[in-house]
Amino acid sequence: MYESREKAQPSQQIVQVATFRLGAEEYGVDISQIREIIRMVEITRVPRTPDFMEGVINLRGQLIPIVDLRCRFGMPRAERTKDTRIIVAEIGSKRVGMIVDSAHEVLNIPIEAIEEAPEIIAGVGAEYLQGVGKVADRLVILLDLTMVVTDNQSSAS
Repeated sequence: MYESREKAQPSQQIVQVATFRLGAEEYGVDISQIREIIRMVEITRVPRTPDFMEGVINLRGQLIPIVDLRCRFGMPRAERTKDTRIIVAEIGSKRVGMIVDSAHEVLNIPIEAIEEAPEIIAGVGAEYLQGVGKVADRLVILLDLTMVVTDNQSSAS
């Protein structure tokens, strides 16, 4: 998605990303895939789903499968706090919720400030990454949501 940066004129093309935290790391996803960010709600467990699948929620009459991103990335589970959020994203025609430690802001990252991700970064496999955005003194790990929620995932919707 971000390979076209060589053709971009400086500061002309930007990528808008919604940022969130898992542990000490800051991640971002393309804002066009985000439908909403909600506070934690009761999650109904579904039997025989992968470990990273927390279950489903009923969001205004629609069943949404919920993925714990910490678990998905092989990180230890964390206690849910008042800052814990569910980011509801749309990937293709499906909606999925992702539990994150906290949601932050929408950033405009110039496409020339996005670099290819190293092979392994912050415990996340390269197959989940689109790149790393450099914003002032911060690094934002940009995720490929399609891979995060579909790679080896059993259908829960």
